[in-house]
Amino acid sequence: MISSLRGQVQHVGLDHAVVEVGGVGFAVQMTPTTLATLRRGEEASLATTLVVREDSLTLFGFADAEARELFGLLQTVSGIGPRIALATLAVLEPDKLRHALAEGNITVLTQVPGIGKKGAERLIIELRDKVGALPVPTQPAHSQTRDHVVEALLGLGFPAKAAEATVDNVLAENPDQSTPAVLRRALATLGRK
Repeated sequence: MISSLRGQVQHVGLDHAVVEVGGVGFAVQMTPTTLATLRRGEEASLATTLVVREDSLTLFGFADAEARELFGLLQTVSGIGPRIALATLAVLEPDKLRHALAEGNITVLTQVPGIGKKGAERLIIELRDKVGALPVPTQPAHSQTRDHVVEALLGLGFPAKAAEATVDNVLAENPDQSTPAVLRRALATLGRK
């Protein structure tokens, strides 16, 4: 089991990054929030989980061990595999996910692609009591969000000037947005240009 990686970031994509460790490049699937914290050419340290299937070995990466634990916990529910668990963490920040599970909020849970009403009900029934034990991560500061999103956009090949201007415009509309929300809005805006 590969439970962590530390190495130089070689590439940052839309849903993965390549981290070189000891001369070997590991493709690691991640949420937009985690990807936004990576900078090409710099060292990264990730908590990881290796998912082994008959036809594949897939490495999933997280900013911290708590997110990795929540990813594993989601997969204990019948019908929730690694892709839906990662999508859940991409759409719902860990604290929002915990609140939705604790409060039994089906509407919030069905925002995740691949989770319908029955799946949301199953998540609530099976995880309501388990998620409260996990610590809630702190939100990044406004300036950190800006820096992370700009760096992610640069890693995707957008020009620095356009990336910075777009992120500033998105944050001007709502400065309290989460990093993944800012990244999604910036990508949508840049994609239209």
